[in-house]
Amino acid sequence: MTSLKGQTIIIFGGSSGIGFGVAAATLERGANVVIAGRSPEKLQAAEERLGRPRGLRSFAADLERESDLSRLFEEFGEFDHLVTTAGTPPPGAPIGAVDIDVIGRFVANKLIGTVALAKHAAPYLKPGGSMTITSGINKDRPPVPGGAIVAAVAGSFGHLAHALALELAPSRVNVVSPGWVDTPMWDILVGNDKSAYMREMAARLPAGRIATPADVAGAYIYLMESDFMTGETIHVDGGQRLI
Repeated sequence: MTSLKGQTIIIFGGSSGIGFGVAAATLERGANVVIAGRSPEKLQAAEERLGRPRGLRSFAADLERESDLSRLFEEFGEFDHLVTTAGTPPPGAPIGAVDIDVIGRFVANKLIGTVALAKHAAPYLKPGGSMTITSGINKDRPPVPGGAIVAAVAGSFGHLAHALALELAPSRVNVVSPGWVDTPMWDILVGNDKSAYMREMAARLPAGRIATPADVAGAYIYLMESDFMTGETIHVDGGQRLI
């Protein structure tokens, strides 16, 4: 296992949710952390919440703008690990009512954005370092109706990791697939009904509760530290795939 102390980790989506949890966990292990995302205001707020330690920096960049990604990696140079947890609320319309423009924007952000991130990161990733992509439970348990698009995109990341693990070797590429996690995304998806919705979901899970970002962060830490793990998907879903 590789220690993260003194290593440089870039976390796209690190200003909130799971990415914020990964940032906190890696800082605790002595890593130098760069959190990146679209909103300078959210990045600044995240720095405040993390206590502005010496090893923390931030960078405003949009996954859908290659010029932003190019500037990001030129700014920080060689690094050890890349984590991406960034995303937008998924489309949820039944297949017969989907808006193709909405789907196009979602695919551009989540899938093409991840490919662009890998493209610009690869020249700066140190040999033996890692990339960790975030998938999700909807590939295994898609909502019906309305889950076809998010399931297709989430499911694609496992195949992307297989291919990149070979192409970028000896650097490693893996996937974390979370289940339901209490993040700000749920405030957007269900609004004022969030608390009741979370209680109902927790009652269905074998684990008996909804994950926090800190619960899921351990999987990302493991994949960064485990220098013999590549092309794999780790599920952190509280048993959700079993129900």
